[in-house]
Amino acid sequence: MTVHFIGAGPGAADLITLRGARTLAACGVCLYAGSLVPRELLAECPPGARLIDTAQLDLDTITVEMVRAHKEGHDVARLHSGDPSVFSAVAEQMRRLDAAGVPYEVVPGVPAFAAAAAALKRELTVPTVGQTVILTRIAQQATPMPDGEDLATLGRSGALLVLHLAARYVDRVVDELLPHYGADCPAAVVAMASRPDELVLRGTLGDIAGQVKGAGVVRTAVIMVGRTLGAEQFRDSHLYSAERERPHAPCGDPTAFEGTSAP
Repeated sequence: MTVHFIGAGPGAADLITLRGARTLAACGVCLYAGSLVPRELLAECPPGARLIDTAQLDLDTITVEMVRAHKEGHDVARLHSGDPSVFSAVAEQMRRLDAAGVPYEVVPGVPAFAAAAAALKRELTVPTVGQTVILTRIAQQATPMPDGEDLATLGRSGALLVLHLAARYVDRVVDELLPHYGADCPAAVVAMASRPDELVLRGTLGDIAGQVKGAGVVRTAVIMVGRTLGAEQFRDSHLYSAERERPHAPCGDPTAFEGTSAP
């Protein structure tokens, strides 16, 4: 039997992938992050499935539940919010399963930053303005950042910064980024992205902290800072340029040569 780490998406129940929903429907045991995963998704579980809310469980207890289910012959859905590849605490669970000899797979999900960009109606990589996105967080008392990954260092790149788990510390974010981006740099905060109570705040690095505190946002939010958020005057990409040479597509497929292209 297998443990399936499934990305549940950023919040809206219908943003789970088809593969994620199908996998969830085939698992007799589901461990889910109850504080973040929408309850509606649990309806995808098969009748009689054992449902375990991990919000108040520690790593040892979670591992015991997954190993036990595996030994009992059940496939296990380990349902995480967003995408398991970013800020999900999946790596430590995989390490425990490796030690226990339990097989697992990962089903990707829609990450929170993608849902936030959709809410803002913005492409995060814009030709001639910005082609780099940095996903990060800030140091907290419980989990320090590795050397060289502080905001002051990352901010020197001028790239679009996407900060998770940082809304509570928005003043620190602003103070560390102001010297590198300037007070007029576009900034945005999206809380509860894709959910009915989604909140979108748009402004600049100079005023976004006041907006965040005024709205009472302290968690489940993504902070974005970078020039691409406000880009209007930029060159069209080479991908759809009339000047781009387009060979005849094989088998009459007009999209055969459509794909990633330099800006």
